[in-house]
Amino acid sequence: MDILTWVQQWYSSQCDGEWEQEYGMGISTIGNPGWMVDINLADTEMEEIPFEKLDIERTENDWYQCWIEDEVFHGAGGVSNLSEVLEIFRDWVTKNTTE
Repeated sequence: MDILTWVQQWYSSQCDGEWEQEYGMGISTIGNPGWMVDINLADTEMEEIPFEKLDIERTENDWYQCWIEDEVFHGAGGVSNLSEVLEIFRDWVTKNTTE
C-alpha cells in the first residue's frame, strides 16, 4: 500500500467524532525548504509507545529528523524527504500495533 493511502487510513481509524476535533495531524512546509509533519498521538494506542529520536543528514537538501514531544510525533525533512518521514511513522506504528 502506498504511504499516502496508509496515512489516510490511519487518520480515518483515529477519527471517532472527538479525536479529530481536538487533536489530528498536519503537513506543512518549512523555509529551508522542506516539510514538517505533526501527528498528535493523544488518545491513540501510540501515545505511550517509546520512539527513539532520529537525526539523519545526508546532504544539505537530503535530511530528516523525527521525534516525539508532548504526545506529538514530529517529522521534519528536506524537500524530497516527505514520504521518507511518513514511512518512518508507518514503520513505527506497524511494529508496535496490530493495525
